[in-house]
Amino acid sequence: MISKILIANRGEIALRVLRACKELGIATVAVHSTADSDAMHVRLADESVCIGPPPSRDSYLNIHQIVAACEITGADAVHPGYGFLSENAKFADILDAHGITFIGPTADHIRIMGDKITAKQTAQDLGIPVVPGSAGEVLNDEDALKTARQIGYPVLIKATAGGGGRGMKVAKTEADLLEAFNTARSEAANAFGNDSVYMEKYLEKPRHIEIQVFGDGAGNAIHLGERDCSLQRRHQKIWEEANSPALNVEQRMKIGQICADAMKKLKYRGAGTIEFLYENGEFYFIEMNTRLQVEHPVTEAITGIDLVHEQIRVASGNGLSVTQDGIVFSGHAIECRINAEDPRTFVPSPGTITHFHAPGGLGVRVDSGAYAGYKIPPYYDSLIGKLIVHGRTRVECMMRLRRVLDEFVIDGIKTTLPLFQDLVSNPDIANGDYDIHWLEHYLAND
Repeated sequence: MISKILIANRGEIALRVLRACKELGIATVAVHSTADSDAMHVRLADESVCIGPPPSRDSYLNIHQIVAACEITGADAVHPGYGFLSENAKFADILDAHGITFIGPTADHIRIMGDKITAKQTAQDLGIPVVPGSAGEVLNDEDALKTARQIGYPVLIKATAGGGGRGMKVAKTEADLLEAFNTARSEAANAFGNDSVYMEKYLEKPRHIEIQVFGDGAGNAIHLGERDCSLQRRHQKIWEEANSPALNVEQRMKIGQICADAMKKLKYRGAGTIEFLYENGEFYFIEMNTRLQVEHPVTEAITGIDLVHEQIRVASGNGLSVTQDGIVFSGHAIECRINAEDPRTFVPSPGTITHFHAPGGLGVRVDSGAYAGYKIPPYYDSLIGKLIVHGRTRVECMMRLRRVLDEFVIDGIKTTLPLFQDLVSNPDIANGDYDIHWLEHYLAND
């Protein structure tokens, strides 16, 4: 069994992992930059190690410093959280070489799913439905024109190493194609040091549906239902639901079983999320995230399963604690990502929180490391915390969410709380009638 876990992350996810470790009786090590010395997870951990100055490349992305912190403290495992090094195959390899357990999948699986072209081909081979697109990298203008004609317009050009909407462009006609193709390549080169792109059919009004999977690395795997993450701005999720208002039980179990069967064939280990675009009753694979997702609490709310506990259990070699037949879906859950941003322009708003009051009551969870007097640094993601609400039905969940949004107090900085107060009263949201473009249209017309 793992005896001491180093948490290679910061903010709410570091605190979330720390809580799970404490419940399991496992000692914890918090690493932090100089900007995060007063962070809540640093205060609560059994030990803490400063790993560098504020820039991520010098601290949270500094593999040498993190491995050194493991050796200094005697940590025998690392939980990477999400972001930073969570999907870095080199990091997983280095930990393995030092005899330190990486709480995540194998380095090979991270590599396979980290390249979008390889991931798509792997998904197809495993029986997962994929969106029509290029067989591999689109190499030049001539190749782009030929491929787009075969797929049919509109098309989406995407960076193979991309994320967060960078290196992603839409061409609705042949006249738009070459400019979109070359702009996507340029953005990809600047953002990722890799100008490789591929092409796929652009769906007009899809939803973003993702399936939570878990494997033990020995050929056993389960799914824990879906999450609907269609409310996005600039390709970034802000509101997530489980279950999706768009799916029925039969659809949910069918796509879930397809994903679980694929993970069995792959002998996948740990938590993973298979993401789809969903339109007109059809699922189209986008990518697989080989880590814990930001929005994992909504799955925990409707299944009662602690996903971090499960990650640690599997990493310890103990296998899954539950079978597919043992998973019961109960009620509905919604998560709102509370960011330190202007609620309209989304410009970051770092600074000192003067007052902080988290809402409470039945079915309410707040994952946040924030507190009154905490200074939000300008160097990292603007996520302050996550508000998760659970109810017996979606209607009850929405009513509860409306109530707790009015209770939530964060003063001293701008936050996205007012945006969610607007959304929870919108008829389209109340009816679950939205797609991945809905929020941007709403903000543009507001």
